[in-house]
Amino acid sequence: MKKLFIGNLPASTSEQDLETLFSQFGRVRSTRLVTDVFSGQCKGFGFIEMEGHEARAAIAGLNGKDFNGQSLKVNFEAPGKGGRRRR
Repeated sequence: MKKLFIGNLPASTSEQDLETLFSQFGRVRSTRLVTDVFSGQCKGFGFIEMEGHEARAAIAGLNGKDFNGQSLKVNFEAPGKGGRRRR
């Protein structure tokens, strides 16, 4: 199972939009869209989990492609990112 980072998403994006977009490359195991606490709108990025070969196909097919007027950034989640920051 691979976790993908999806960046440069429009504020109007929903988790269903992401699942529909990525499902053309394989089965989406989980979707998490990062949203603003107050408005509920997308903060511009999210995460998808897919099998390894499907994830690689999604990166090849979607990275840099237009999605609702924005150029997507799609890659594997970087190790060490997304956790708590040390102080």
